[in-house]
Amino acid sequence: MSDSSLSGSFSSQSALRFDSLQLDSFFAAHPSLLPYGVDVRRFYRGRNDAFAWYDDRGLIEQAGHLHNRISSLGGEGINSKYPYSSLLDTLMTNAGTENSSERLQTELLLTSGYFYFAEKVWAGLDESVTRKIQWYLPRKKTDYSQWLTTWLHSKDTLAKEPVYRQYRLLRPWLQKYIALAKLDWPALLPKKTGYRSGDPDLIRIKQRLAELGDLPAQDTTPLFDTSLVMAVKRFQRRFGLKQDGAINNQFLSELNVSPQKRIEQIRVNMERSRWIPDTVGGNYLIINIPEFKLHLYKDDSLLWDMNVVVGQSLYKTVIFSGALKNIVFSPYWNVPPGILKKEVLPGIKKDPSYLARHHMEWNGNTVRQKPGPWNSLGSVKFLFPNSYAIYLHDTPAKDLFRENARAFSHGCIRLGEPLKLAAWLLKDNPSWDPEKIAAAGKTAKEKWVTLDGSFRVFITYFTAWVDRQGSLNFRKDIYNRDQRLAKTL
Repeated sequence: MSDSSLSGSFSSQSALRFDSLQLDSFFAAHPSLLPYGVDVRRFYRGRNDAFAWYDDRGLIEQAGHLHNRISSLGGEGINSKYPYSSLLDTLMTNAGTENSSERLQTELLLTSGYFYFAEKVWAGLDESVTRKIQWYLPRKKTDYSQWLTTWLHSKDTLAKEPVYRQYRLLRPWLQKYIALAKLDWPALLPKKTGYRSGDPDLIRIKQRLAELGDLPAQDTTPLFDTSLVMAVKRFQRRFGLKQDGAINNQFLSELNVSPQKRIEQIRVNMERSRWIPDTVGGNYLIINIPEFKLHLYKDDSLLWDMNVVVGQSLYKTVIFSGALKNIVFSPYWNVPPGILKKEVLPGIKKDPSYLARHHMEWNGNTVRQKPGPWNSLGSVKFLFPNSYAIYLHDTPAKDLFRENARAFSHGCIRLGEPLKLAAWLLKDNPSWDPEKIAAAGKTAKEKWVTLDGSFRVFITYFTAWVDRQGSLNFRKDIYNRDQRLAKTL
C-alpha cells in the first residue's frame, strides 16, 4: 500500500536551482504534460526555480510517496495512467546514480505528476462535463499550486488531502471489492418455499455474507440461526431494504450483484466526492436522493435525519444547492404549469365541480389549492430560491414514508417530519415555540416567516457511501445516472 497522504517534512533548500528556460525544453520533450505547464511554471516561480524534490543528499523521502501515489491511480478509482509513468519509474529506480539532466527530468516529472494527480484524484471531471450530466451543486475551488507550496513547507505528516471525506472513506472499500472480484460469484436463487434450517444453500449465503462483512465469523452450518438473521438485517440496512431478516427476492437480488458492478458504483461515487467542497461550516441540510433521506448537520456533526419522498424518474429532483429563505405555514399550493395542463384543466373540462372538490380556486391565470388538511403541501413548506421550482414541504400522504423506495413526487421533496425541521429552524426565535408552530400549520390563513438565509440546502446524488458506523451503503440508481457517469469516466 502506498502512503495515504502526500504530506511530509520537506527541505526548504534553495541552492539547487535550474534555468527557467529549461522548462520549455522539458514540455517540448513531454507534450502530454503541456496542460499542466501553467501550474508548473507558477509553482517554480514561487520557489525561484529551486528544486522541490531534492536536497543536498538527493531525492527526499516524500518524492517516493508521490511516485507511489502517481503509480497507483487504480487504487484511487482512476482508469487513466500518468503519461510518462514508465520513464518516471526508471528514473526513480536509478535515483542516486542519475546525471544532472536526469535529475532535472525526474524533478519536473514529479511536479507535473503532482498536478496530474491533483486534477484526476482531487479535482475530477471538469465543471463543463458535470453540468452536462445535470450536477448543479457548486464545485470545489482549490488552488492546487498554492496547496502544493503550503504542503512542501508543512511539518504535519497527517495534513488533510483537499477532498471530501467520503472519498477517503470509499477508497479502502474499493480495494476490498477489487479483491472480491477475484472470487467466484455464483447466483443465489430464490426458492418458492423459502429458505429453512437444514438447507445446504444456506452455507453459500452465509459464505457470501461473511465475504461482504455482514456475518462476523465464517459459519459453515446450514442453520437459519440468530447470527444469520442479524447478518441479513445488517445487509438489508446497508442496502436500504426492509430490515426483516428474510431471505427474499430483494435481498438475493442485491446479494447477487457482482463485485465488478459494485467497483463501478464505488468509482462513480468517488468521482462525485471529488466535486464538492471538502468542508462545509455552519448549519446545513443534505438530501441524498437515492437514499430518500434528509440529514441535518452542524459543521461536520450529524444531528438527526428523516425520511423524504423525492421525484419520480419522470420528474427527477434536480441536484443543486440553495439557502433557506422562508417557512410558509398553512401554504397555498400553486399548481405547477405541467400539472395544470396535464391534470387540472382536463379535470375541469370533464367535471365543473372539479375545483370545489379539490379545494382549489382560480388565482389569475392559474389555479391554487387552499390551505387545509387536504392541501398537497400539507401544513408547511420551506423555500430556497432556485430556478427549478423545487422546495421542501409537508404532505397529507403519510403512508408513502413507510415505503423503502420513495420516488413518488413531481420533483419537490416531501418531508417525513416537517414540523421537526420548522422547530429546529426557529429554535432561536423566542416567539415560535412548538405549540405555536403546530398551530400555525392548521389554520386557513397562510403565514410567512423569513429566515436569515444562512441555512444551506444541498441536494445530492450518491448511490454508495460509508455511514457513521463505518459500513458501506449501496442504493439503487433510481435516475440511471451512474452508468452515464461511468461511461464518461
